[in-house]
Order: sequence, then C-alpha cells, then structure tokens
Amino acid sequence: MHSINKIGKRFWYITPISETDRPILGMVVGDNKTLMIDAGNSEDHARYFLNELFQREVPNPDMVVLTHWHWDHIFGLSALPNTVSVASKETKMEMEKLIPLSWSDEAIDARVKEGTEIEFCAKAIKNEYTDHRDIKIVLPDLTFEKRVEIDLGGITCIVQHVGGDHASDSVVVYVEEEKILFLGDCIYPDIFSEKENYTIKQTLRLLDELEVFDADTYILSHQKAISKEEFKQEAAMLRTIANYTDMCGGAEQKIVDEYAKHVKRELTEDERLTITDFVNGYSGT
Repeated sequence: MHSINKIGKRFWYITPISETDRPILGMVVGDNKTLMIDAGNSEDHARYFLNELFQREVPNPDMVVLTHWHWDHIFGLSALPNTVSVASKETKMEMEKLIPLSWSDEAIDARVKEGTEIEFCAKAIKNEYTDHRDIKIVLPDLTFEKRVEIDLGGITCIVQHVGGDHASDSVVVYVEEEKILFLGDCIYPDIFSEKENYTIKQTLRLLDELEVFDADTYILSHQKAISKEEFKQEAAMLRTIANYTDMCGGAEQKIVDEYAKHVKRELTEDERLTITDFVNGYSGT
C-alpha cells in the first residue's frame, strides 16, 4: 500500500510498491510552479499520486522530469497531457524505440524469450495492467544534454545527467533549498544484461558526481528516503567493493575475504549480492 510523505516545506513523495514495480514519485512545490519527478508506471499510478496530493491542497504539476527511460518511470506520462515533460536527449531516444512495441502478454513473453525484455519487468507489467493494457508512449516535450536548472519560485531544482550502469541516460534531481537529491535508479546495477552487474569504472565515476551535491536526504526510487549518513555508508560499500574487485582481479572469493577483513564481521546478503554484481561486470580493464 502506498503512503504519501512530506520532507521539509516543499517536497512530497509517494512510497514504492515492489509487486507492480511502482517507483517513488516526487513533487516539488514552488511559489510559482510545481515540478513532478517521474511519471509513474501507469496512468493509475500517476493519477493516484496526483489525487492524493490534491486532497492535501498541492496543485497539479506544471512540469514533470523523467529520470530515465525504463517503463516504470514513463508509462504514466499519458496521464499528464497538460504538463510539460522534460528529459535528457538520450532518454527521448530510448523512449522512441518503445513506440512500435506491443504490450500484450504474448508480445512481452516473446521479447523475454528473445532476450530483449527481462522476466522481472514482464511480470510487473502484467501485475500492474491486469484489466487493460492501453499503454501509450508519450515523448518528452523538452530535452537537454547535461544539466538544466528550473526555478519554481522560492526553490530551485537542478536536473543533471549522471548515467551509470543501471541506465546510461539516468538523471538526478537536486532540490537545492531542501537539500534533497532524487537519485532515481542511477545507483542500482545493470539488470538488463545476461547477468546483473556493476562495473568498476562507471560506479566510481558516478559516485564522484553524486558526492558533489550537498544533500541531507537521498531518494532511491525503489527503496526509501535515506539520510546523508546512510548514503555515505552505501557509497563507501560500493567504492570499497569496486576497489577490491580491481585488486583481486574479479576473483569472487578473494573479494569476499578481503571485504570481510575490512568490515571485521560477517557479510550481509546485500554485500554478497553486490560483490557478485561486480564480479559479473568485471572485464579486467
């Protein structure tokens, strides 16, 4: 079940639901304009968020930023016909590739079989769209390459392309005055390759970019809002495992042993999965 939460004076968000892969959606309320972050995985998802905020006297969004092209962040855009949509140029290019596709069970299953779709997404789409499957891909109205600043009146949102293993078009949204960094999915591994993976180079580069922002709260689309300290712990884990992967030449047991010595305890399941992801992405270069 969703819940609606507020951080500071200007930022609202809806919590995620894993069964249908509904990510967190955000809303930044300025004095003059309102900005939504991500459009949701369906029209129902987007409308539910907007209706809940309307009951809290939050106006409908003037603009919506898409963090990347994956279905669960864009399929709700058709429910926002009066909202100006903003995305990176790469996001638009990836979305254009989705326009000819059919979303019937048969078509989705065929793409899973041929390796152009993954079972996790196929299952989530079927769970989200049980009654109807009238999915319409709506392309963004405005695009940018690296960075755009949006003044909503009394609050500024910096939208910056950061890329990463999960999706090369990923952008983050920094809500400057509230010190909130909306990460989207950028810090997650690549789930679309044959084996889920992180790469050393991309991970270290991404963390360098993210750590420039002066944030107190971080929003990960499929988890929860976390503190600066929690983000630092996550970033430190990723950096350390990336460095041990390089040092150990991608040898999984060696990485496990070295990391266990480093943390001086038994590894968590998340740490073990992260090590496996780095091993899967290790190329030796």
